[in-house]
Amino acid sequence: MTKGIRAIFLDCGDTLIDEATEVKTVGDVSLRADLIPGAAESVRTLKALGYPLALVADGPAATFANNLGPYGLYELFDAYAISEEVGVSKPDARMFTRALEALGIGPDDYHRVVMVGNHLGRDIAGANRLGLVSVWLDWSPRRSKVPADAWEQPDYTIHTPLELVALVERLEKEWMTG
Repeated sequence: MTKGIRAIFLDCGDTLIDEATEVKTVGDVSLRADLIPGAAESVRTLKALGYPLALVADGPAATFANNLGPYGLYELFDAYAISEEVGVSKPDARMFTRALEALGIGPDDYHRVVMVGNHLGRDIAGANRLGLVSVWLDWSPRRSKVPADAWEQPDYTIHTPLELVALVERLEKEWMTG
């Protein structure tokens, strides 16, 4: 079956890992953190369903291997757009285009890429400006829950990582029949 969704992009902090549990070095590299309940199962399920996955995250590169590696999640990603390596942070379009290019996805298919994140101003606005499908994970109490403008208005809102799997299945059905 041909999938309507070309790829799924995921943020890390307060999207996969609980930022409140991070243990950091003086240089702000996170050494370890707890996963948000359901995050591992969600990533593994999406990977098993055949979706290309990209980690699109702000921070030092070592943070993500340190936080996701022990859970066997880091290596499940097909592409990485990490702000330390890209040289900019979200919502800069270069963060998203780095992952899009790595996966061979051109502008005609941007509307078939799902970006999941917890930050309206970075993840959602950045995705919306490029025409990606924006999914806001409203889980953390640490971020604003009110869009500052139309760019920060998510296409979809979920409250737990596991809800993403059901949303992806719903989108596939809608796109295949509609």
